[in-house]
This record gives sequence, structure tokens and C-alpha cells, in this order.
Amino acid sequence: MCEKPHNMTSVPPPSPSPPERAPSHTAGWAWPWRAAAVLLAVAIVFGVLHYATLWARDRAVADAGVQARSTGQINAALLRNNLDKFRALPFVLTQDVDLRAALQGASGAQIESLDEKLDALSRGVGASAIYVLNKKGLAIAASNWREPATFVGVDYQFRPYFQGSVAHGTAEHFALGTVSHEAGLYLARRVDDAHGALLGVVVLKVDFRDLEADWRQSSAPIFVTDEHGVVLLGNIPNWRFRVLAPLPPALAQTLRTSLQFGDARFQPLPISPPLHPVSTGQLVRTDQSLPQAAAGAPLLHTTLPVIESPGWTLHQLSPVQAAMNQATANAQLGALLAQSALAALIGVVLYRRHRNRERANQQTAIREQLAALVDERTAQLRDVNEHLLDEMDERQRAESRLHSMQDELVQATKLALLGQVAAGVAHEINQPVAAIRTYADNAAEFLRRRDSGAAQENLGTIATLTERIGHITGELRAFSRKAGATVGPTSLMEALEGALLLVGPRARRQGVAMQRPAENEDCLVQANRVRLEQVLVNLLQNGLEALEGLPDGRIMVALQDLGATVQLRVHDNGPGLSEAARARLFTPFHTTKPDGLGLGLVISRDIVLEFGGELRAAQPADRDPSYEQAPARGAMFILTLRKAPGQPNISSSPHAPRH
Repeated sequence: MCEKPHNMTSVPPPSPSPPERAPSHTAGWAWPWRAAAVLLAVAIVFGVLHYATLWARDRAVADAGVQARSTGQINAALLRNNLDKFRALPFVLTQDVDLRAALQGASGAQIESLDEKLDALSRGVGASAIYVLNKKGLAIAASNWREPATFVGVDYQFRPYFQGSVAHGTAEHFALGTVSHEAGLYLARRVDDAHGALLGVVVLKVDFRDLEADWRQSSAPIFVTDEHGVVLLGNIPNWRFRVLAPLPPALAQTLRTSLQFGDARFQPLPISPPLHPVSTGQLVRTDQSLPQAAAGAPLLHTTLPVIESPGWTLHQLSPVQAAMNQATANAQLGALLAQSALAALIGVVLYRRHRNRERANQQTAIREQLAALVDERTAQLRDVNEHLLDEMDERQRAESRLHSMQDELVQATKLALLGQVAAGVAHEINQPVAAIRTYADNAAEFLRRRDSGAAQENLGTIATLTERIGHITGELRAFSRKAGATVGPTSLMEALEGALLLVGPRARRQGVAMQRPAENEDCLVQANRVRLEQVLVNLLQNGLEALEGLPDGRIMVALQDLGATVQLRVHDNGPGLSEAARARLFTPFHTTKPDGLGLGLVISRDIVLEFGGELRAAQPADRDPSYEQAPARGAMFILTLRKAPGQPNISSSPHAPRH
């Protein structure tokens, strides 16, 4: 027992003070949590608004698609009624006595009477023109016989509707008029005599000006395309004879040659993305302002086949921006109202929970504070006395362990380095072991074949591989032994060879090139072989760790003779040392490695000091600019050792390392 120090006085217990509110253990990180909660709430609000907007846009597009299909059916019905009104007229005309007489060789007066009849009939039904072709395709009578651009006397034998009606009895063909230069649908029907022989063809041309005028009252661009995607008619005049997609060059040339569309250039519609031939809800945009929509506004593309005219398709581009905006605004408003109500409910619940927790924490803090005051004063004197006793015992034990720990620390550091290289060395041993197994199997097979020469050669190879394994394991055993304290002449190259053997597997695994001095640069230095090898392994391991994950890694070991001493420089091309790291490089327990202890360089420097040498990190002034192979960056450590007595100067240049 130790006596109580004279300067110690008993501490009277303090008078109880009124309880204070216990500090919260989470006060230090309450604000980050609150900020995270606010950010999460904002993210949820914007996320709900985003998905509500997407849902509203999709619903608006779907509703617009339903409405567009209904409108498309109405427009298709208008087109169908417009066509049906004219389709029966060519058949009726084939039965007309005057028309048949004109085709069988009537007089000029009869032809003129037929012209009058066709003119009256054309105005009555609203047809663009009605004309009669003889069996050679020559127009002999026409409703526009009084006009300067009359069809009478024009040869239409080349027209597909004439050829089709002659071959099949009826034909329909949409084209640009060669005389009137107005587009229209040609309805042709063959006229036969009583014996079925060809007399001629009656043709009715239908224009769609009235229908297009009706379509211009619509809020959506409407147009009709043929089987090639060419726009035939619609409520946008400058889109006529444009195409949904570029036509193949051969087809475009064929259409130009046929004069079906005059000299049209078949430019694509100014719409992106290109329209699909069949669509039930494709969203597109046009790069030009239209009466129905502004440039860049979204349009809903829907199509409907025109069954009465095979190959014809009715296209409709419905503006959907207003519907999408209205639906988006309604969805966002509804989402905000729902989130506001939910936030209010959550706020009330959290507030009540917070108030209850605060009251419970205050009561717990008061009880803990009173108990802590009693325990603190009771244990204070006991702790002081026990601390003095423990401190005296600890000082004695520390002095007795100091000397043994110094030696054990060196050995532990060496074994730690040995553990780092063990995996790579095991891989180096596995390769010759696998090769020994292969050569042994081959030798057995050669003996079975009585090929003693080949078997002997395989056994010799096995012996060589066994020596290699022995060399590797011997180096590991030598490195793991506790080194003695003797310092004497030691081969610098042998120590370097041993260190390179131990770190070589890791260097090859990382793809790091190792450059070392030539073998003839060896000299004897004042050191201990095992401890010097430990220093070299530590320096090489540090270089490999600095090059971890970097391409084209390289470590250069160069030797320079300074007369009484030699310098061994270990230089890597890694990221190098910062000024802060360089200042505390040899401070114990200071390390830049995540799993390092900060003792490797400290122990290495102490070992080198025992040899009478020096280990330091190179400064920028230590780099040799004349050496072209030296890395331009990275860390370099300089190991200076005393040469053994009687050692000559190294003859070779220090700037000739080899791989």
C-alpha cells in the first residue's frame, strides 16, 4: 500500500443542484438528419408531380387519340360520299345512246350535241370534267369543249386509266392533268358494242377542292396518301405531292416519267420524326407554322385506310398541346392538394410524438443526473488511489518490456512483409509443382515405352524445378529468421536478388516493370544480410503499393558508387509524395495507407543507422536529369551504405539498369 500524498485533500460532496435538462446525444447530427429529411420530402413532392404529369400527358394523348379516330371516321365518310357520288356516273354514261353513237362514227352536229350534254352533266354533278375517248385513246368529246384548254383532240392512250379500263373494264387513277395541270381522280369505264367489242372509254375527272375547303375548317391537318406514301390531297396545299419518307430513286424516276404528278420533287413532309404509314397515336412535330398549330407544337398522328380506294390512307394530325397542358395542370393541382393533406396529417403525428419523447427524455435525464452526482463523488477518491497504484505498476512493467519489444517489433514488421508476399510466392511455387507433375507423368509414359533417353531428360527437368522450389522456400526461411546483431561484409546484389525474388510475384501480377543494376555492379557493404533484405523488401513493397491500379507501372533500382559509400536509389513512377507526407515520413505511426501502421520506414531507417548508413526520401534536387530512363514523377528513396574495407570502385555506369 502506498501512503496518501500530503497535498491531496478530500473533496466534499457538492450540494445537490436543481436538475437540468439532459443534453441530447443526437444534437451533433440532428441537423444533417433534418436536412436529409427536407431533401427527401422535396424529392418526393417533385417525384409525385413528375409522375402525375407523365400520367396526365398519357391520358390526354389517349383521349385525344379516341377523339382523333372519331374525327377521322367522319372525314373518311366525307371522302367516301364524295367518291360514291361520282362512281356510278361513268357506268350510266356507257348506256347513253348519243355517246355510243359518237363512238360509232356520228356526225359533227351529234358530237357537238354530246359535248353540250357532257357540259351540262358536269356542272350538274360538280365534276371537274367528263370526256369520251375512242378506242385509240383520242378524246372526241368533252365537257370543257368551249374552254381554251379543252381535252378534245388530246391523245390519252398513255394514261394508266385508259389502259386499265380497256384491260379490266374499269379503272381509277389519281394524277395531275396534262392539259389543265390540276390534280384529280380519273374514273374511267370501258364502252362496248352489242357484241362486246371495244368502242371507247368514258372518263370522269373528280377534283376535291370542295372537300379540301371543308377540311380546312378542321383544327387538325388532314391529308390522303397513296400506296407509295405520296400526298394526293389535303387541307394544306403546299404539302401536295410530298411524301411520308424518301422514295427509292427508281420509283421516283418511274413516277416522274409517267407524269402522274408532273414535275413533283417528292420532298419529305416537314415533320419529325417521319410519319409511320399506319399509326394509332404517334406524337410528331412540324418545323413550320400551320393554321392549325404553331411550329414545334406536338401533333397526334392517326391514320385510317380508305377502303373504297385501295392503297389510299387518310392521315390526321391533331393538336394536343392544349389538352396536355390542361390535363397536366389538373393532375399537378390534385397531386399538390393530396400531398398537402398528407403532409399536414404527418406533421400532427410527428409533433405529438416529439412532445411525448421530450417529456420522457427530461424525466430520464433528471434521474440519471442525480444518480451520476452520487456515483461520481463516491468513486472519485477510490479512482485517484487506484490510479496511482496502477501507474507505478505500469511504469515498472513498461521498463521491463521495452528492450524485448524493440527486437520483437523488428521481427513482427518482417513477418508482416513476409505475409504480403506469401500469396505471390505460393503462386510461384505452384507453377513448378504443376510442371513437376506433368514431367513425372511424361517420364512414366516414356518408361512404359522403354524410351529411357526421354525419361531421363524429363527427370532432369524435374530436378531443375525442384531446385527452383528449394531456392524460393530457402529464401523465405532465411527472410523469416530473426536476424542477429552482427554487421559485416554483405553482398549488396545477393540481398537485392532475395528482395526481388520475394516481391517479384506481386510485381508481375500488377504488371509493374522492375529495373535493377547489372550483375557486375555488385560490391560488399557493411550490413547484415537478413536485415538489409528486410529494408529492400519494405522499399520495393512501398513502390508497388504506390503503383496499385496504375497502368505502365515501373520501379527502377539504380546503384551509384561514391567512393567510401554506395547509394542505392529505388525510384517509382507513381503519384509521388506530397509535402505534408514528406515532412512526417519517418514519424512513427504516421501512414498514408488505409491498413498501414506507419512503422515500416521508421524501422528501416533505424536498421540502416545501425549499419552506419542513411535512408532518406529524395528531394527534387537529388534527381539526375541526365538519366533519360528515370521516371519524370513518383517517389525516390536513397539508401546510403558504407563499403566493406578493400572494396574497389564499381566500374560500370550507374545509369545502366537492366530488367
